[in-house]
Amino acid sequence: MYLSRFLSIHALWVTVSSLMQPYPLVWGHYDVCKTQIYTEEGKVWDYMACQPESTDMTKYLKVKLDPPDITCGDPPESFCAMGNPYMCNNECDASTPELAHPPELMFDFEGRHPSTFWQSATWKEYPKPLQVNITLSWSKTIELTDNIVITFESGRPDQMILEKSLDYGRTWQPYQYYATDCLDAFHMDPKSVKDLSQHTVLEIICTEEYSTGYTTNSKIIHFEIKDRFAFFAGPRLRNMASLYGQLDTTKKLRDFFTVTDLRIRLLRPAVGEIFVDELHLARYFYAISDIKVRGRCKCNLHATVCVYDNSKLTCECEHNTTGPDCGKCKKNYQGRPWSPGSYLPIPKGTANTCIPSISSIGNPPKFNRIWPNISSLEVSNPKQANVCDNELLHCQNGGTCHNNVRCLCPAAYTGILCEKLRCEEAGSCGSDSGQAAPPQGSPALLLLTALLGTASPWAF
Repeated sequence: MYLSRFLSIHALWVTVSSLMQPYPLVWGHYDVCKTQIYTEEGKVWDYMACQPESTDMTKYLKVKLDPPDITCGDPPESFCAMGNPYMCNNECDASTPELAHPPELMFDFEGRHPSTFWQSATWKEYPKPLQVNITLSWSKTIELTDNIVITFESGRPDQMILEKSLDYGRTWQPYQYYATDCLDAFHMDPKSVKDLSQHTVLEIICTEEYSTGYTTNSKIIHFEIKDRFAFFAGPRLRNMASLYGQLDTTKKLRDFFTVTDLRIRLLRPAVGEIFVDELHLARYFYAISDIKVRGRCKCNLHATVCVYDNSKLTCECEHNTTGPDCGKCKKNYQGRPWSPGSYLPIPKGTANTCIPSISSIGNPPKFNRIWPNISSLEVSNPKQANVCDNELLHCQNGGTCHNNVRCLCPAAYTGILCEKLRCEEAGSCGSDSGQAAPPQGSPALLLLTALLGTASPWAF
């Protein structure tokens, strides 16, 4: 009997001896988000949060102007040259392609000369205000990853507001105010992003930096995304882990860089002087040659791909999630409440995979009877079970799966899939949970001991 027991143990030891090699960390559902990078040690896998790549979002937007007839050319009209406000023999005519300036020219390729641009009607109805709302809509939540850059072909406006919406244009909130005189225009003291800090990075400011008068070399307006990132990631954004850590824990910070729509409110054209020259109103108008918006689809860190089909952006959701932004668990996967993924890789973060509901997988699994503080799945037929390392269920937080039967968790974690902290189950995080400490030793030795059900693999 002892010989038979020894041979069985020896066979089992041979089966798991390969685990004695350098032991890789199990990353579970982050496998879909990994990429190969080159380091001093050679080519390795880099595990990261699941999110689509940053791209030019102007390729997917729809633009709307208010008032809708504000674009010049219908009827045709003359306007003054950009470089010389008193040469007013240029013409805008919507019926002639070479003379038309429709709104889509704000987003076309700018490699041609002369540059193409959208242009408003002139201020011929002065003193009635010349105001335009330009709304950019994506019908999808997006996350901004770079500065918003607006290039004017006319002088930059004396007064302008950049606004954002998080609910597809139902409500709006200011992003930044722009004016030649912030106190006069908006009753705000002028500031720049350089005046902000980590603690005030969400402050809405008015800046005079981009609102000079009617000059040909002052055409660009910025909304500084990267300068705000730099408060957390450093001047050259080299410490992105620090930024991701802040995004992980501060919802208001995530929401600040998130939009469904942007609105550019042009309130007063570039005048260049204190008074408007009523004899030459054809020199006052708005013209924009380019708008840059760079970002990515918001998929709540549950997708790496966002597809554009039938004029619509959609996340290809992972982790058993669904919805336009992967914002809920699939049917039969409500085993725990939905949660966004983490920007940080395991073990500091988690993919927060949706797990099957109890009703969808039958009777709830039992806990390991050998060590109550090590979670596992007890099954009668391992060949049919296939439970802890398939597309439905994955061991998380560094847990290891043995023969698709059970998850063995690191010391700090517990749960069927190692999905929660051990102290949370005991209700005493930060204090003694009262549970026995998990066994120590190599992963292979722990696995062998767990399978034998004894304190030592050599105890007969």
